[in-house]
Amino acid sequence: MFWCVGLVRVAVIDYDLCKPHRCHLECVRFCPVNRSGGKAIEISESVNGKAFIYEVACVGCGICVKKCPYYAISVVNLPDELEKQVVHRYGPNAFKLYGLPIPQAGTVVGVLGKNGSGKTTVLRILSGDLIPNLGVFDVKPSWDRVLERFRGTELYNYLKTVADGSLRRVHKIQHVDLVRKYVRGHVGEVLTRIDERGLLSEVKKSLSLDSAWDNKVSNLSGGELQRFTIAAALLRDAGAYFFDEPSSYLDVRERLAVANAIRELTPKSAYVMVVEHDLAVLDYVSDSVVVMYGEPGVYGLCSKLYSVGSGINHFLEGFLPAENMRIRNEKISFYFRVSPSEITEPKRPYLYWPYMVKNLDGFKLVVDEGTSYVGEIIGVLGPNAIGKTTFIRLLAGELKPDEGYVTTEGLKISYKPQYIRAETYPWTTVEEALKELRKEGMASTEWFETDVIRKLGLHKLGDKEITSLSGGELQKFAVTAALAREADLYLIDEPSAFIDVEERLTVAKAIRKVAEVRKTTIFVVDHDLLVADYISDRVMVFEGVPGREGYARSPADLRTGMNKFLESVQVTFRRDPRTYRPRINKPGSYLDRQQKMLREYYYVKPVQQPTEE
Repeated sequence: MFWCVGLVRVAVIDYDLCKPHRCHLECVRFCPVNRSGGKAIEISESVNGKAFIYEVACVGCGICVKKCPYYAISVVNLPDELEKQVVHRYGPNAFKLYGLPIPQAGTVVGVLGKNGSGKTTVLRILSGDLIPNLGVFDVKPSWDRVLERFRGTELYNYLKTVADGSLRRVHKIQHVDLVRKYVRGHVGEVLTRIDERGLLSEVKKSLSLDSAWDNKVSNLSGGELQRFTIAAALLRDAGAYFFDEPSSYLDVRERLAVANAIRELTPKSAYVMVVEHDLAVLDYVSDSVVVMYGEPGVYGLCSKLYSVGSGINHFLEGFLPAENMRIRNEKISFYFRVSPSEITEPKRPYLYWPYMVKNLDGFKLVVDEGTSYVGEIIGVLGPNAIGKTTFIRLLAGELKPDEGYVTTEGLKISYKPQYIRAETYPWTTVEEALKELRKEGMASTEWFETDVIRKLGLHKLGDKEITSLSGGELQKFAVTAALAREADLYLIDEPSAFIDVEERLTVAKAIRKVAEVRKTTIFVVDHDLLVADYISDRVMVFEGVPGREGYARSPADLRTGMNKFLESVQVTFRRDPRTYRPRINKPGSYLDRQQKMLREYYYVKPVQQPTEE
């Protein structure tokens, strides 16, 4: 049945995981084509003595995929008509991209999808940083071949302007930390030098760059570096702007400021495209959206252009109607936490902390007394440098308060810090860590193995060294390790950084499950408001002056706490009628003005909740 007419094989090998010197060459030995005298897979010197799959000979049986002890092989069967849409392939047995989104002049196009689905590749091609090879990787790619391929399509005119250089493009890269290596000088000097549009003062104000203005670029923090690179992009005079994950390292207020800057300060007739994992920000900044789907790291396809509301809802519901394609088996729905007056079952107190004060390097944090309950998740909200991590470190016992006392002494605490250092873990490889974690704690349960370890893809990392993990891989590993431990209190600081939408919600579900099973309290610090809304039973709101003083309020119910926080940033939320996800109202819109008048910043509670199929 694998010799079906009309199918083409896409075989991908992760050569970081392929270790033929350590296995028994199961992929070669058990391949039915090889066993019948043919050759579909072999160990080849052309790929440094590792496995190589001949896709033409491969029948797509999947035996090598199951037999590989290091999860290095992926083979998928796709309709052969898709081969006409191949845009780029990184090499033999490597990721394959089908189709490109069509930039729209004068509008912001959002790009949504899982990590490894081709979003960054799309931006590199449309910005001219990468000439697509149309799947032919043994011949040097050229724009002439690309234009011939796209002649007569909507993309032709755009790609022609890229090829002949008549359209100037600006690309804000994903990994902003690389900027430190290549840009020298102080922030103000660099931005003044590249200001081509006369918007220096406006960009400086909108992105709150005053505090970093006299700093060297090499000394900037992650958030400052992100705002610096966005400012540099906006100051360039171009016809197309591409922003890859502009909200990384930023707090909620900064994310909304960046979204406003992109919408308001890019030229009205320019092409603008934004890749973003924070759905609230993507919804807020975009006019329309494209969904990237497929199998991460193997192949990616580009959907039709959807209106931003419909596109995000289709993504959450797991079905793209224009493509008639199911991209996920289950829907992602958002539900309301009931208010305290609706709770009939009494809650059992779990942890009490008194009034505390902590002075740290010129910063003062004041914490109101508070109580948590059994099985409760407390979301921690506030801007950067306001004391959220300091509070978590107080609970973890890393810091001692100057006034008050810590009540967590004697408790077994599992702490996932904000900044993860791979070298602090006692294990060398992911496989070694998982083996130890599975001996006890949550990692020994079937649901944790299925819904956390496998859904986050940690089982595929095998004996990859922890120090060699990417930012997203390290984040998923750190969260999993923290949740896997048997503890009395869990402290999770910024679990959504560097991971995609689905992984964020997988982590959120895991955190909720651990709270229910362990009958404990979990504190979660995060800047993604959808994650906070999705996961929190109550929230602690931090106020004050960033870098100088912070004030931590006692936990409040989700509605009251979120309302207080959103009022402080002057943003209103509504609920989407289909998925009930929070959506940011456009400033000055009818709903925005109405909710501000009513002081209902969070949402106006609807009567009916969605049902899950």
